[in-house]
Amino acid sequence: MDNLISKKEVLEKYEISYGALYRWKRMGLIPEEWFVKKSAVTGQETFFEREQICRRIEMILGLKDSFSLEEIAKQLEEEDSAKGERVLKAVWQGGSASVPLESIISLCIVDSNGEECIDDTEKLRSVINQIIKK
Repeated sequence: MDNLISKKEVLEKYEISYGALYRWKRMGLIPEEWFVKKSAVTGQETFFEREQICRRIEMILGLKDSFSLEEIAKQLEEEDSAKGERVLKAVWQGGSASVPLESIISLCIVDSNGEECIDDTEKLRSVINQIIKK
C-alpha cells in the first residue's frame, strides 16, 4: 500500500478541505475512478494512487490563483481528449499548455529583444525531431 495515500492524508498534506476535494471531483478536476474505496480497521476509507493524486493536486493548487477552476477543468478535458496523440507540453510559472505535435509548424526560442536564438532553436528542433521519430 506504499503507492496509495488515504484521503485523510491528502487533505492534511495539502491543507485542503473535504469540500474542496469533492468540488474538484464534481468539476472533473479529479476523475471519479481515482477515488478507491477499501476496507480499513475504522470501516471503509478512500485511497488514491499517491503519485497520480499528488501530481494533480499540486497542479490544481499551482494554477488556481491564475485560472478559474472551470478553466483548469477545460484544460484537463482537452488534455484527456488528446490522449493517444503526442503533444508538446509547455509548463511555466502559473500555467501550462499542450499542443499536438502534428499541429506544430515551427518552434524557436526568442530572446527579450525578439531575436531568434539560433543555437538554442536548433537544439530544440533536434529534440522535437527525435521525439517525433519515436
